[in-house]
Amino acid sequence: MIKGKFPVEEFKQLDTPFYYYDIALLRSTLETIKRETEGKPFHVHYAVKANANPRILKEIASYGFGADCVSGNEIRAALEAGFSPDKIVFAGVGKSDKEIQIGLDNDICCFNVESIPELEVLNILAAAKSKITKVALRINPNIDAHTHKYITTGLNENKFGINEQDLPRILGIIKASQNLQFTGIHFHIGSQITDLKSFEDLCVKAKELEEWFNGQGIKLSVINVGGGLGINYQHPNHIPMADFESYFRLFEKNLPLQENQQLHFELGRAVVAPCGSLISRVLYVKEGIQKNFLIVDAGMTDLIRPALYQAFHHIENISSDKDPTPYDVVGPICESSDVFAEQILLNESTRGDLIAIRSAGAYGEVMASQYNCRNLPLSYFSDQL
Repeated sequence: MIKGKFPVEEFKQLDTPFYYYDIALLRSTLETIKRETEGKPFHVHYAVKANANPRILKEIASYGFGADCVSGNEIRAALEAGFSPDKIVFAGVGKSDKEIQIGLDNDICCFNVESIPELEVLNILAAAKSKITKVALRINPNIDAHTHKYITTGLNENKFGINEQDLPRILGIIKASQNLQFTGIHFHIGSQITDLKSFEDLCVKAKELEEWFNGQGIKLSVINVGGGLGINYQHPNHIPMADFESYFRLFEKNLPLQENQQLHFELGRAVVAPCGSLISRVLYVKEGIQKNFLIVDAGMTDLIRPALYQAFHHIENISSDKDPTPYDVVGPICESSDVFAEQILLNESTRGDLIAIRSAGAYGEVMASQYNCRNLPLSYFSDQL
């Protein structure tokens, strides 16, 4: 079985479970994104929610990208990591007054507004600080991203965003507001999108809406198409990076920009997922009636995606070169959903073997919990071992 390259001897000295980040792969990914967007009116904001590890954030900020934040503390984390305030955008359906004030106090680039009440509150809070703040309207394009129902976000029945029928009323509110500067429109149709046709549909909708705004005498300076580009979870060793070339080329072809207009992206998973692995030890090999269980010391508290989304992660035994054997890989948490995979082939395993759960750099460490009073997983980096 083809496996990734890991410093196994160094891992043996470390307490498990922990997250391991391949910094060389992260940098290669960032360099690819930068190369594909240079010389174009494209601006990439990294979605901090995917992974807020301080070291990861600093690496991304060092390439000059912006940050897409969905909480006040994410804004603070981005600033501490070196992201420029004028490259930080703030989205989220439930921004509290305190969080809005964090954005206002730091003069962030833009608030992506998701409802009429939020727009009204933002104007009041900006007025209290004698500030004029930029806003973009997050509009639901009603596009099916063909992904898991928990991570689709652009349909009319989702809690996110503004529906088109409310736009005339919203424009009236903005025109009457002294402390809001309308800058553009924002979308986010979902996550882990591997069918690029969904993005083509988004381009069509964006152009339709742009024509509508032009008809109102409004020129959009920014069109923000969000993120959502998926990765290949099945084959991390063969396909270690998302297809950024096709992704950016699609938007360049299908969404031509006007003079002085910018296209913004909010990529998260595609940036960080491939570089991260959750490393765990085998505690026991338990023989069942019809199958064997590989009980490892990592659980859904360390990586919740399989339990929450029924998500697939490629798993490898990086200690063993024995013949493949089918196992259910399960964790120690007192929940029946604490299962990483069922009946997958792994090199024959024994107590103490090291297991790598791949492509866990996004929505892994950042979603870890202390359920069952467990410790949060530590993180290590390839250039520090």
